[in-house]
Amino acid sequence: MKIFGITILLILLFSSNTSFADEPSNWLKNEIDKILIAYQNSDLPNENRFLMIEQTINNNFAGTGIAKFVAGDSWKSASNDVKKEYIKNFKRHLALNIASMMQGYSNQRYELSKSKIDEKNKIILIEMEIFSDTGSVVITWRVKESKGRYFVIDLIVADISLVVTKRSEFNSMLKTVNNKLSDFNNILFEQNNESYAKIID
Repeated sequence: MKIFGITILLILLFSSNTSFADEPSNWLKNEIDKILIAYQNSDLPNENRFLMIEQTINNNFAGTGIAKFVAGDSWKSASNDVKKEYIKNFKRHLALNIASMMQGYSNQRYELSKSKIDEKNKIILIEMEIFSDTGSVVITWRVKESKGRYFVIDLIVADISLVVTKRSEFNSMLKTVNNKLSDFNNILFEQNNESYAKIID
C-alpha cells in the first residue's frame, strides 16, 4: 500500500494546472480542489479539515461498491446490519487515510487529460500527470457515471489497482477473525478511532 499512500498524497496535495475541456475531467478537478481549499486555510481547525475531506470522499467515491468488493467472501455471510456498519467503517477508513496523507501539505502541480471511454467496461478513464523536481508520474482515475453524476471507482498506478490492493490487505486482516465481518468491524472501528484522534490533535 505504500505506493498508493504516496500517490494519493501527491494527487490530492498538488495545486492544479489543468489541460482539459470535458465534463468528467472538470468534475474531477473541482472535487480535488475542494480538499485543497481546506488545506490552504491555515485558520481551519484540523477536525473541520477532516470533515470536509470525509464529505468529499463520501460524495464522490463509490464507497459502498468498493467496500463490498474489498470484503470479498466475508460479505456474503454477513447480516444486513453488519454490512451497513462495515460500509460506514470503510468509508471513514478511506477518508482517514487520505486525511492522514494530507497532513504534509505542500504546493506542486498536476495536469488532467481529457477523459476517454472504456467501452468494454463502460467506465471513464482520466489520466493525471503529477510533476515534481525529479520527473512526473501518471495515475489513471477510473470513473463511473450513474444517475446523472460521476463516481470514482478506482485508481491505477503502474498497472496496480488501489481497490485490488486494498482487498488483498483487508482479506489478510479478515483471516485473523475467520472471515467474520462482524468481528472485523470491531477492529476497523478501533483503528478508525485511533487515526481520528491523530488527525484532529
